[in-house]
Amino acid sequence: MISQPRMTASRQIAVREDWLATTQEAALEPDLAIVDPHHHLWDHPGERYLLPELLDDTGSGHDIRATIFIQCGAMYRAEGPEELRSLGETEFVNGVAAMAASGRYGATRACAGIVGMVDLTLGERVAPVLDAHLRAAGPRFRGIRNRTAWHPSPEVRSNLTSPPPGPLGTPAFTEGARVLARYGLTLDIWCYHTQLPLVLDMARAVPELTIVLDHLGGPLGTGPYRGKRPEVFAEWKPMIAALAGCPNVVVKLGGLAMEVSGFDFHLAERAPGSAQLAEAWRPYIETAIEAFGVRRCMFESNFPVDKGMVGYAVLWNAFKRLAAGASAAEKARLFHGTAREVYRLEGVDLPG
Repeated sequence: MISQPRMTASRQIAVREDWLATTQEAALEPDLAIVDPHHHLWDHPGERYLLPELLDDTGSGHDIRATIFIQCGAMYRAEGPEELRSLGETEFVNGVAAMAASGRYGATRACAGIVGMVDLTLGERVAPVLDAHLRAAGPRFRGIRNRTAWHPSPEVRSNLTSPPPGPLGTPAFTEGARVLARYGLTLDIWCYHTQLPLVLDMARAVPELTIVLDHLGGPLGTGPYRGKRPEVFAEWKPMIAALAGCPNVVVKLGGLAMEVSGFDFHLAERAPGSAQLAEAWRPYIETAIEAFGVRRCMFESNFPVDKGMVGYAVLWNAFKRLAAGASAAEKARLFHGTAREVYRLEGVDLPG
């Protein structure tokens, strides 16, 4: 009997391997090189996703050359100054990256880039903290992400802990972002579509900073937005166009299998196939690519969060179906070129 869907303590759809196994697909275009620019590692009660689990997924048929780890609150130090506790995560992930770089675990260079957590509301005081992360991870440390996704409805939540309404839009956050830009590091931002005006303000206020908009800017489909997909799309689309007008913003194409997006494939008897996903997600993906162009777009897995709704091989098949009309050069940008450029990957075997 297939296990039933449930939500985890961190407000994610629980991964059900038996349910995912009900739909299996061979990889389309298996020789297309991929950099997965967005995944997490963690070991929460009942939710383990570490290097073995990641490599099981990346080894499911697609040519995953490298991955980028994104901040998720894993392995923080239990003691010491609050602003330095997130160093534990960077140290942990750098160790995982070193394991993958040894070649003993296969060809995929897991965590070749690390996006960690440094509190930008420290303003100018963020500099020594950035220095500490750079010492911990060296050239692998490529940027930071803060907890920024917030909505007043208690039904809209996608984090292990619910952050306060800030820090997007606060003067201290902008000041810290300017310091980040001086270091040549990127800023990933995960927000909901209702917060996109704040991201636009940030992009205009710090034009020298590369901002990576995670998960297509978070079009919501849960809580007060359930059943209002056309209305949300009508709000989201012009904001995507406005952000595309800022040359320092790039966008990640994915994250639509999160509970907050409102798709309910996880409630079906069988896991979705790639054609079904591509059809459902096409309006969002095509809108973003049309606005930003392939040079500022990158497909992402957002695993293991999205794994509650779709398997890894099927997910990348859906992306390949969505990019079917693109040229070889355009596919190269979407699947690895943009990620390689934005996160400045070094020592990773990629074409071009």
